[in-house]
Amino acid sequence: MEKAEEIDDRDLPPFKLLLACPSGLSPSQVSVHFDESYDRIPHPDIDLENSISEIWDQRVQLSTSLFNGKKFRSLESFHMSGVTGVGKTLKMKDDDAEGYGRGLLPLCSASCPIFGLQYGGHVFHGVVDPNQGSHVCLHLGLTDYRSKMYTAIDVDSPFYVLHGGNFSLSFLLLRTFVGTNLSPLWDKFLAQSQDDCQQCQHTSSPLGNAAVVETSDKRILVLQRSNMVGEFPDHFVFPGGHPEPEEVGTLSHQYDKDLTNSQLINRKVSQEMFDSIVREVVEEIGVPASSLCNPVFIGISRRMLNVRPAAFFFIKCSLPSKEIQQLYSSAQDGYESTQLYTVPVVSLCTLSSMRCYCIVHVVLFWDKGDKDEALFEFLDSLAEYIAFSLLVFLFNEVESMASKMPGCHQGGFALYKLMVEAAKDT
Repeated sequence: MEKAEEIDDRDLPPFKLLLACPSGLSPSQVSVHFDESYDRIPHPDIDLENSISEIWDQRVQLSTSLFNGKKFRSLESFHMSGVTGVGKTLKMKDDDAEGYGRGLLPLCSASCPIFGLQYGGHVFHGVVDPNQGSHVCLHLGLTDYRSKMYTAIDVDSPFYVLHGGNFSLSFLLLRTFVGTNLSPLWDKFLAQSQDDCQQCQHTSSPLGNAAVVETSDKRILVLQRSNMVGEFPDHFVFPGGHPEPEEVGTLSHQYDKDLTNSQLINRKVSQEMFDSIVREVVEEIGVPASSLCNPVFIGISRRMLNVRPAAFFFIKCSLPSKEIQQLYSSAQDGYESTQLYTVPVVSLCTLSSMRCYCIVHVVLFWDKGDKDEALFEFLDSLAEYIAFSLLVFLFNEVESMASKMPGCHQGGFALYKLMVEAAKDT
């Protein structure tokens, strides 16, 4: 796969949270409206629109084989019930009440069969309240991609993998994604509008997915990408990829007009949102699907650089981190990454558990005969300080790794932290 274009992102914030579901939503709480009205709209500037094919043709010249395919496009809009808060800042705040009660919220778009989300209205963030029977309906279209294959003959290709003495590697490239979102002119495709849906209507914006996976020994799985991937080589990421139209037999809008077929397709696409993330974790990490609990949907993050959206999930794995490391060595898509890291979980129990641990150990080193109440108040404060210091140390490890992720994955980590905070409140 080709390397991403070098685009200066120094003036851009890394991500925007489009939707936050801190308590996590099950498949029954997430539905999809799949329709051609959510597909990419061609840009009125003919020269800019023609640049998509020109950029793609340049990529084609470097490959030995090319064929068509499909992905879902993120329209970046969705309808929600049970909304308790919507704001326009990256950080959710209780007093950030602008947009409260609106039913249409932003997601992203794409024009090849990658699922896409549409941004709708002026609202940029939503927080779903499980106590109000929360439900989210995602608006998805299609966008196009091309798949590229490098073979043993193609020794001049920039990327290859050696397996048993033979070079053989396949990658997916999105034609319109490469020509719009990854184009050096990507910001030219953005419409001048405060409405996210309208702003991204000319970009491909394929909907990606990723999962925060927690092991049985309370660690989070993070991959370091190889230099063979098309976007953000060598960066840290959560395991993920895309929901696939091919998995549900949805490569066009041929049956969208028939009500019965349309409802069936919507249900299949909705289920693919959850099935695909399990599939991606299995293929990239190497764990068996039977070791993974049912995913819960925690929200959508959009990378501000070239407006790339991704749906995030939280999944618990029944295996310990050491066993997972062994399985990773034989993962089906192991070539996409160079290393698997297992990072301590920043759990809501960490501080209280450390505090209790420190209290016990401080008291054990003190004179057991001293029953002074002020002394124990001091010990309690000391233990809390020590526990907090330890927690900050562990949290900084996670934060440091998250800061080296692509923007959409940084947003995924922010969604995970919101989930942790929500659990803490309950």
